[in-house]
Amino acid sequence: MPQFVIERNMPGVGNSSAADMQQASQTSCNVLRELGPDIQWVHSYVTDDKIYCVYRAPDEELIRQHAQKAGFPADSIARVRTIINPMTAE
Repeated sequence: MPQFVIERNMPGVGNSSAADMQQASQTSCNVLRELGPDIQWVHSYVTDDKIYCVYRAPDEELIRQHAQKAGFPADSIARVRTIINPMTAE
């Protein structure tokens, strides 16, 4: 299944409490259950003012539906074409 990176501009999000992060995660998971098995949240990176999420989905539209239903921004959605890491150099 294609993988996507979603950039969410959320000023101050890095200062969110653990309870806030838990609530946001629960909201996301509830919407994912509603949308069905074709979309999966892999993980997210939280920085000071943005969250970068990695999702698997058949297309960008399903990612946008998730963001809209969950009330999260999806400022940029990019399909991952390949993954590289230090092992790629060998």
